[in-house]
Amino acid sequence: MSDELITERRGATLHIVFNRPDARNALTFGMYEALAEACANVPTDGSVRAVVISGAGGRAFAAGTDMTQFRGFETAADAHGYEARIAEVLGTVESCPLPTLAALNGACTGGGAAIAAACDLRIAAANLRFGFPIARTLGNCLSAANLARLSELVGAGRLREIIFTARLIGAEEARAIGLVSELLPDEAALMARADEIAGTLAGMAPLTLRATKEAMRRNREARAVEDADLIEMCYMSEDFRHGMEAFLAKRKPEWRGR
Repeated sequence: MSDELITERRGATLHIVFNRPDARNALTFGMYEALAEACANVPTDGSVRAVVISGAGGRAFAAGTDMTQFRGFETAADAHGYEARIAEVLGTVESCPLPTLAALNGACTGGGAAIAAACDLRIAAANLRFGFPIARTLGNCLSAANLARLSELVGAGRLREIIFTARLIGAEEARAIGLVSELLPDEAALMARADEIAGTLAGMAPLTLRATKEAMRRNREARAVEDADLIEMCYMSEDFRHGMEAFLAKRKPEWRGR
């Protein structure tokens, strides 16, 4: 693993930490791949019983994909390749044979929010800001699989409202709607509680947990739909190119719908 994603065994818990605090842990492709590798290769011999995913620095869990990595997009194949790559990463997180807990602190947006949604459990610090402000910032879209995963957590109507208005969910609302199960006052309390929950999970029947999460994943996979045309429409648009450059330059985009 690179220094941008740290893995550490603490007793029977594997900690995975996004470690780009100066960039609010914005995710590079290398970080996505390292996350998938860590989740795919967790020991299943009983030496590790739970996985905790968090972000370093106190300001963010992960503030989405690093936008500079979109500048190389030129063709529809680039857009489809990106979404397929992210879908594989999220699928690997979701399919991790051990229970996964996302400890959310600060900004949890875009790809970071998608990773949190792919975890089994979520707890948060009081400074949580969760959402997908893409209708205001970039003009891209979420995959159908991501929308289905999020709809299970917060409901279809609320998800539309969150994406259409580009607002971010605060900690109290996140708990009220069941997005997170607990709130902690700060990062230290958050991580201490994450270790406590991981300890509780370590005492549960591992095959029961594995069968439950896999059955739920299969239920949603059975309802998978085709979304390639929607991805291409957004990522190949003038709006997306303009939105990306405006975001990087910290300007307000001017949408044209083409």
